[in-house]
Amino acid sequence: MKIVILERNSVGPDISVDCIGDFGEVTAYPNTVTADEVRERVKDADIIIANKSPLREETLKDAPRVKLICEFATGFDNCDLEYLSARGIKVANVRDYCTGMVAQHTFTLALALSQKLIHYDQYVKSGQYSAQDRFSNFDLPFAELEGKTWGIVGMGNIGRRVASIADAFGCRVMFYSVTGKSTCREYTRVDKDTLLKESDFLSLHCPLSDLTRNFIDAQALKKMKPSAVLINVARGPVVNNSDLYEALMAGEIAAAGLDVVEKEPLEESNPLYRLKDSSRLIITPHLAWASVEARTRCVEEAYRNIKAFLQGESRNIVNP
Repeated sequence: MKIVILERNSVGPDISVDCIGDFGEVTAYPNTVTADEVRERVKDADIIIANKSPLREETLKDAPRVKLICEFATGFDNCDLEYLSARGIKVANVRDYCTGMVAQHTFTLALALSQKLIHYDQYVKSGQYSAQDRFSNFDLPFAELEGKTWGIVGMGNIGRRVASIADAFGCRVMFYSVTGKSTCREYTRVDKDTLLKESDFLSLHCPLSDLTRNFIDAQALKKMKPSAVLINVARGPVVNNSDLYEALMAGEIAAAGLDVVEKEPLEESNPLYRLKDSSRLIITPHLAWASVEARTRCVEEAYRNIKAFLQGESRNIVNP
């Protein structure tokens, strides 16, 4: 059994993947980006482990032995499921391994922005606090979460965890169902316009699809409160980055916290690259999922997916 790990570093070099060796000969590459790299590296593989590498006819047509693709991720939009299903190649993802961490990061961003933490930390470290003659400083106003309205897009495992935390903070929670098929009854479901107009905090936890691409655009941002804080820990293209930049510069919303951007890593041509004011914008490098515990679970779950597949069981298989 030959197993190829195309993006070993996607789970971090500090996390061991040695367990995968239980199933056969493992070849691991730190990163694999181009179609040519994929095609050359998987041609003799029985099992492929990937994250973002493109897995479609172009890259797999010369790999006749592939039986299983395991994602080091929940998302599988790097896979052409129609082609893979026609070939009889199964795709298994990893589910619910980072729910707690993504929810935690959602509030890390929200609290840092709403409480102006970076500004006040810099105020102290600059010496300004030591030089003043009073015990406190609150030159940038900030507000409580309690009593605010927290809106959510994407009421899956992460969205529900965020809702429960927001509820514990004393927020009024409401959500919008992109597909209209949500079964959530614990929180108030509203239409998109209501969500945009009433949310003090709006956090995005939805997958990327034709329904969610550019979900937050110029038109949506103009409907939000000038005091609103937008949090995107979903996928970068859910928010139109150019429109967000214009809205932040015009004061149409107060602030945004992003763990994802339209193209990653962040390009200098992205207008958000120019906005250095951390009271209005905080961007983290797609790490909301990446605690040590979550990355360890990711590898363990991929291991269990392979084991189940080799035993003839269907575990976390996403295609027929």
